[in-house]
Amino acid sequence: MSVMMNTLATSKRLWCIAILLLTAQVAGAQSIYKCTRAGQVEYTDHPCPAGKGELIHQASDSEIIDQYLDLGQDALAKRYADSRHLGALYQQRLDAYQQRMDARAQQQADEALAAKQRSEDARQQALLDAAANHRRLRAENDALRQQNDQYRDQLAQPVYGEAPAYWGAAPPYWDHDHDHDHGPPPKPVFHPCTQLAGGRVQC
Repeated sequence: MSVMMNTLATSKRLWCIAILLLTAQVAGAQSIYKCTRAGQVEYTDHPCPAGKGELIHQASDSEIIDQYLDLGQDALAKRYADSRHLGALYQQRLDAYQQRMDARAQQQADEALAAKQRSEDARQQALLDAAANHRRLRAENDALRQQNDQYRDQLAQPVYGEAPAYWGAAPPYWDHDHDHDHGPPPKPVFHPCTQLAGGRVQC
């Protein structure tokens, strides 16, 4: 039973340390202390009361300077470095910070330029589509106008009735024996038909 209790306590301690280390990485430069209060062990990012306890994780100078720079507190970062004669480290971390800021600004500029280009491409494509649609409609209108003109020309043509079957020949009732007396029969007079309103034809 005691072995199980010790195992659970060790697991809990390791879990607490992992949580605090993760918090330290996210929040910035922080130190982690192991303190004992009323017989209970706890882990905190503040020094233990009365200076008692154990320092588990000491924030490095680079972490502290980086935290100041990330918070925009350049003066505090430089003051911290100067108080510990870390001028070279401060300049190194400042250069790294500036590179991160430049890279972030460049990324934002690239994203803004890409968004602007996409918007311009979409506008140009819309203009091309509108022009193509206009040409298509104009071609269709021209074709319909041509068809209407042809139909109008067809309606304007006069309509003639068929000529009689005996045109230019003697009618069947003509007596050939009297050809020498009366001569050939006269040709019939052909009157062209006229198209009236409503589609009627008058001959």
